[in-house]
Amino acid sequence: MTGHFTAPAAALADELPGWVTLLRAPNPGPMTLDGTNTWVLRAPGQEHAVVVDPGPADEGHLAAIAARGPIGLVLITHGHPDHTDGSRRLHELLGGVPVRAADPAHTIAGEPLATPGEELGGHGLGVRLVPTPGHTGDSVCFLVGHGDERVVLTGDTILGRGTTVVAHPDGHLGDYLASLELLSTYRGIPALPGHGPALADCGVAADFYLAHRRARLDQVRAAVAGGATTPAEVVATVYADVDRSLWWAAEWSVRAQLEYLGRESGGGAAGLEQA
Repeated sequence: MTGHFTAPAAALADELPGWVTLLRAPNPGPMTLDGTNTWVLRAPGQEHAVVVDPGPADEGHLAAIAARGPIGLVLITHGHPDHTDGSRRLHELLGGVPVRAADPAHTIAGEPLATPGEELGGHGLGVRLVPTPGHTGDSVCFLVGHGDERVVLTGDTILGRGTTVVAHPDGHLGDYLASLELLSTYRGIPALPGHGPALADCGVAADFYLAHRRARLDQVRAAVAGGATTPAEVVATVYADVDRSLWWAAEWSVRAQLEYLGRESGGGAAGLEQA
């Protein structure tokens, strides 16, 4: 979800490694930007590729992914439908290739992703699991490398344009801030997001997101101090610059912000969050 700005959080990537291919699903919209990004990663000289996020159940898109085969592994950044609805059909098209996700409900013919830092067997690529809960409880990123080149697959934790929603109650702002702190350490490494263009520096983008979230928290504090008594009233004050058609999603983030502030203060805004 985009917030009060629609610019990228960092400079766009001028060039990506030759082993990275983007296939964008035809599902553009306010919550998906240009569409869901499916990333196909194939190490030089290797037969099998790794796919990250199959996307929606669109036959043309899934056929385009399958045409990039052979594919040896499918990975999921989080369980939202625009990233996973095509998983089972792609699994069938690829002849039973494992689909791995943090949530067992989205794992097919493989083990759920569970161990931070786990090396996932990337068919000639180094693929490391980086758990990043916050946008959702099951959100993960993948640090992928070949030789001197590395990229971070960020799913919806960092987008190529605008900001993402914290999908309360599944997502928690405290978790999200901690995940951004972790991603801020990936300096100079391109970020390949779940939506929007690739960014040149994951660390810089994470810093931008952290500053944005902290500014939003200050705005929420001010709205509550100014008399807002429901999450909807906080949205109307804090997200007045956001298209009203997205206020329902903004309310997810507001509820996450109020929960966070309530825990921070030992009460206070927590009661408002339940209103």
